[in-house]
Amino acid sequence: MVPGRPTGVLADVWGRSAVRDVVLTVGAAAAVGAAAQIAIPVPGSPVPITGQTFAVLLAAATLGASRGAAGMLLYAVAGALGVPWFAGGESGWPTATAGYLVGFIVAAALTGQLAALGADRRPGLTITLMAAGNGLIYLIGVPWLAFATGMDLASALANGLAPYVIGDILKTGLAAALLPGAWLLVNRHTSAGDHRI
Repeated sequence: MVPGRPTGVLADVWGRSAVRDVVLTVGAAAAVGAAAQIAIPVPGSPVPITGQTFAVLLAAATLGASRGAAGMLLYAVAGALGVPWFAGGESGWPTATAGYLVGFIVAAALTGQLAALGADRRPGLTITLMAAGNGLIYLIGVPWLAFATGMDLASALANGLAPYVIGDILKTGLAAALLPGAWLLVNRHTSAGDHRI
């Protein structure tokens, strides 16, 4: 890291407080809920194409591990209790796709921690960060899908991973531009003496 330049995650560049943490955590959950409403059904699969994974990983990289994971936990619990912000405006515990929700929480913690270590500051590292987060979501979500639906693992991979790979690659490319670009702007302001903590 360059001396004199901000460290940590983007959300902390201009300071941190308990009230801000709560607002950011709730905002992260709401952002994922909004992204879930962009839902495209996949024939033969209970898992639609949505903007959720992108929102989860981008929010976690911006907020860090604790607030990112807390936001995803809030998203999962509130949705299970009746807030209609799961894919397509659904609520209640989604049996087949619950593993992806658990994966969101774990992946947010990992992604947020990697971002705090600086993995969101260069495009190549951001690609690694996003790939790790996506991989963890699938690592939990796909076996759960197989268990919950009675699919064998090959069918679960075909229905719960394969249709989403191209979209994930595109989202990763977008994140690789957005996150380092945001840090570039922050560092320019810091170098110009505009930074306040």
